[in-house]
Amino acid sequence: MTDARIADFEIASTDGSFRLSDHAGHPVVLYFYPKDNTPGCTTEGMQFRDLHAKFARLGAVVAGVSRDSLKSHANFKAKMQFPFPLLSDADEMLCTRFGVIKMKNMYGKKVRGIERSTFVIDASSRLAREWRGVKVPGHAQEVLDFVKTL
Repeated sequence: MTDARIADFEIASTDGSFRLSDHAGHPVVLYFYPKDNTPGCTTEGMQFRDLHAKFARLGAVVAGVSRDSLKSHANFKAKMQFPFPLLSDADEMLCTRFGVIKMKNMYGKKVRGIERSTFVIDASSRLAREWRGVKVPGHAQEVLDFVKTL
């Protein structure tokens, strides 16, 4: 899927409406995570938060995406002091577009959920890189290192 053009989209976020075209000319990092206020998702968000100033210096926009409600996102963002928007994809529009919904095993049960994934969209709205089945430790730094190459 790399080097594919990403069609514009608009989605509700903690910072109002998030439209990809509003960020033309800047790399956009979309990280998809399963659920607000869970250990792995909190750690991942904290790593993006702690590196946010470095992403910003590169002109990159960071946004987290899950199926949680805007209310849940607003609480999570405030609690964790995330300096970036969280996008509410309750209808799975973005999850479907990026193919991140998978069947997962949770305590021996099959459940449908988001596979932790990150996508970097370059300044000309092309998919520059994707990570699927992300392991949290060191991931945000790996994404930052990639963005530096754009």
